[in-house]
Amino acid sequence: MTLEEKLKQLPTSAGVYQYFDKNGRLLYIGKAKVLKNRVKSYFKFSPVLAPAEKLGPRIFKMISEVVSLEWIIAPNENDALILENSLIKQLKPKYNILLRDDKTYPYIYIDYNEDFPRLEITRKVYKGKNIKYFGPYSIGARDMLASIYDLVPLVQKKACVKGKKACLFYQIKKCHAPCEEKITKEEYSSLIKIALEYVYNKKKLIVELKLKMEKFSEEFRFEDALKMRDRIKTIKKSEIKSGMDLATRENIDLFAIKAGPKKAVVVRLFIREGKLTSSSYDFIKLNFLEDNSSLDLNEAYSRAIVNYYDNEIPILPKEILVAIDLEEKEYLEEFLYAKFNKKIPIISPKKDKKHALMTIALNNCSELLRLEATKSSEDIYLKLEDLFSLETTPNRIETFDNSHMMGQATVGAMVVWEEGWVKGDYRHYNLEAKDEYAQMREVLLRRIDSFEKNPAPDLWILDGGSTLLKLAHDLINSHGVNLEAIAISKEKVDAKSNRSKGSANDILHYIKNGKYIELKLKPSDQRLQFVQRQRDEAHRFVISFHKKQKRAEDKQISLLQIKGIGEAKVKKLLSYFGTFEEIKTADSIKLQEILNKKDSDLVFNHFN
Repeated sequence: MTLEEKLKQLPTSAGVYQYFDKNGRLLYIGKAKVLKNRVKSYFKFSPVLAPAEKLGPRIFKMISEVVSLEWIIAPNENDALILENSLIKQLKPKYNILLRDDKTYPYIYIDYNEDFPRLEITRKVYKGKNIKYFGPYSIGARDMLASIYDLVPLVQKKACVKGKKACLFYQIKKCHAPCEEKITKEEYSSLIKIALEYVYNKKKLIVELKLKMEKFSEEFRFEDALKMRDRIKTIKKSEIKSGMDLATRENIDLFAIKAGPKKAVVVRLFIREGKLTSSSYDFIKLNFLEDNSSLDLNEAYSRAIVNYYDNEIPILPKEILVAIDLEEKEYLEEFLYAKFNKKIPIISPKKDKKHALMTIALNNCSELLRLEATKSSEDIYLKLEDLFSLETTPNRIETFDNSHMMGQATVGAMVVWEEGWVKGDYRHYNLEAKDEYAQMREVLLRRIDSFEKNPAPDLWILDGGSTLLKLAHDLINSHGVNLEAIAISKEKVDAKSNRSKGSANDILHYIKNGKYIELKLKPSDQRLQFVQRQRDEAHRFVISFHKKQKRAEDKQISLLQIKGIGEAKVKKLLSYFGTFEEIKTADSIKLQEILNKKDSDLVFNHFN
């Protein structure tokens, strides 16, 4: 069926539409209140089917590549909006704006239902009254909390209150031991007020930390002084100095977006009780743009708002501020109401303090773009793009490796690079598969399943050869994700990998025009060294996890042997069940499929 025939069949329902190019590659995902009207608006039908004349440069370029169309009907536009956001994150279309930073930010909270409450960190929303939240904090929450517990003798650990005897924290004067009733609830309440003053006023907290740092330095405790200095830096990083107070106790979220030559940036400000408490930013890569004037700010703001509020939010704002009058304001407000059962207006301030705050946020956008433009490290990404004939510049890279020892403690790992190691996004995987191919398949499938929560990167690097590379491409194509992959392997000498230090030659594997290509570069080549660095970090990370899991399994084996189950029987159990977790949860009847009744009862009683 031709594209023109497909356009004639469009329904008048709400839904999501998808555009594809001649190679079946997904170009764009959009939503519509009326699919027929929205999709047809991209085209002119006379004298021949072509892009509509009033389209912007980016959309005109996209429509010029469209050869096929699919759609999904939704009950209403709000459901279409949610489905659109989910599909964009999973499939990463070429022409959509993709914001990666959609995680739930940490909050500090206190539960006043407890007799001796503590300040704690959470990313969840707890049901119940008398729970107070502070935040969100893009950075520095843990350092703030650690500092407060250093300065104020609160209950240091949750388990302490349940204890019946004063512990070490009491002896070092970091806790007043409510477990032994050495402090009343009223006295403890005054300590909570002091602690909360530091949460409300970061400047006051920083002053106290500087005094501690100076004291450590005077006492020649330079290591402690350095730790305090780093803690102060981290807490300061989360702040944007506004120099103003709104003179109200409103909670407001603010979004500001600007585009540069190669990237755009979204800055978020969080105003709590009238004061700017924290901020965050996220870069948006602009592969599809010829120049920054082509960025659709309406789409960018809509994506940023849906991305952020598609999570549980402990503190909802009274209103959301944006820099422009949004075309989709009404639909976004409906989305927020359906999500939180609260009317949250989206406003573009034109005067007074809120407008001044927006100006500060936009100025911060400009500064972030200026600093980003000065970075020279981007050259390596362009070189990789050219070397491997990649469709996009690989700014975000995920690298995979697996490890096991004769089938024991089989694990996988993923490391992430984006202008440096993103260690918070590293992942470990406990695997059930026994051979290398099946292990990599299991790891990649699990990563693909998580694309909705953590969108796909620009490039995968696999520790392996052409077989694993073909596996990755097959999985990517079968799931319709816009993602590319390469592999790196050791050269074979007498059918074994040559790992001789200084003489090992790594081989790069990639696909060009459907053909698998092997590439050998000089050891001094910057591009090879970059890929090796990714592979080596993945290898280090997976080996450290493997050793940890191996020690845990060895301990379990030793315990079973003590209980009377020999090593051979333990291996039979592991071979059948795969992991000790499966053995632990197996009942005696299931265990008797491998062992006799006496041994099955021994194992069952050991774990239960």
